[in-house]
Amino acid sequence: MIETPIERVLTRTIRAIQPATSVSEAAQRLRDPDVSVLVVLEDETVVGIVTESDIVAFVAETLEPHPVEAVMSTPVTTISPSESVTTAAETMRANGVKHLPVVEGGTYCGHVSISTLAPYLSRHRLEIDWQDDPIRIGADDSSGIPVSE
Repeated sequence: MIETPIERVLTRTIRAIQPATSVSEAAQRLRDPDVSVLVVLEDETVVGIVTESDIVAFVAETLEPHPVEAVMSTPVTTISPSESVTTAAETMRANGVKHLPVVEGGTYCGHVSISTLAPYLSRHRLEIDWQDDPIRIGADDSSGIPVSE
């Protein structure tokens, strides 16, 4: 095996925030499919990183409960179990979604995701452009997370 230096494979695009950046702004930036991590810099020194998992953990640990309807995507794009994998991928791309509930006769049967479809399609067919609204939390929020409208 030939060893490849990290300098040849690292991502040089700087996706950085400052420690005082709001969790809401970080979450909005992480919604971009091309952004999987934000490096936290203070005076050009790395002091942390933020990922989608960090945002989920933060929301899960806040004391203020929020109903799921405050953050859920709606309307929901669905697909029939009789449709093809290619149709599912095209539906995801056209609607900017990464998950499709599978519904037959109005009844939920399961779901497919880009991960489910990946082994069956080329990478090109799985490229999704995000189309949804920014994360929103109810106006009565007292968790310290700024409200996005």
